[in-house]
Amino acid sequence: MNNLNQAPEDWPLGNILWFAVLVWFSSSLLSQSAYIAIHGLPYDAVSMLESLGPFYYVVILLELIVWGGLLVMGYLKFARARRARSMRAGHVVGA
Repeated sequence: MNNLNQAPEDWPLGNILWFAVLVWFSSSLLSQSAYIAIHGLPYDAVSMLESLGPFYYVVILLELIVWGGLLVMGYLKFARARRARSMRAGHVVGA
């Protein structure tokens, strides 16, 4: 049995990714709330991104990569859980 008072040596990649998503979502929400409190209207994300010039495409690419990674990790987790449930039930999926 592991000692519960001892810190783990490394965090799983899934936990780190979910923490990153939580920080990203929270910062977006707080940023939008602060902007609304100051200006009374929400900011226009498209015009803000376009003001970045050529870096606009880099930001969009990074966001697509993050969303793609989330989708892939979610699919892998779902497939792994389904495969484990099938093995416990006594038959193998895809064999």
